[in-house]
Amino acid sequence: MKEEKATLLRQRMIEDIYIRGLCEKTQKALIRNVKHFASFLGRPPDTATPEDLRAYQLKMTQGGVSTSTFNVRIISLRFFFGITYGRDEMKRFMQFHRKPRKLPIVLSVEEVADLMAAVPGPGLKYRAALGISYGAGLRASEVLT
Repeated sequence: MKEEKATLLRQRMIEDIYIRGLCEKTQKALIRNVKHFASFLGRPPDTATPEDLRAYQLKMTQGGVSTSTFNVRIISLRFFFGITYGRDEMKRFMQFHRKPRKLPIVLSVEEVADLMAAVPGPGLKYRAALGISYGAGLRASEVLT
């Protein structure tokens, strides 16, 4: 009977995915991630409790799952519980990870002077272009256009 229930639940989720017109890659990811959660539980995902969700998130965090993988799995579970199974209250127990922001590399005054001195060609044209680009913080693609 559990197999039949799981099959009906999976079929309903597939139908919900089709109703929303999600692309094939997204469809597969949603189903794969809910299946991953069910294998963690060892039972159908509709029997999950808030404590199960907490344990799953803790396992992913301790297992070193990347921020993007973690968030995609949470999105899949939010879809399952919110849309397919109609248990919106379970969304409260799911947290997203934030990707740590990297600080940009800032050149020292000496490094900027060396860079400006290395500009080829006679005259100030290229040196001025590089100086303005660097001073304004432009990206290489912005300078080229």
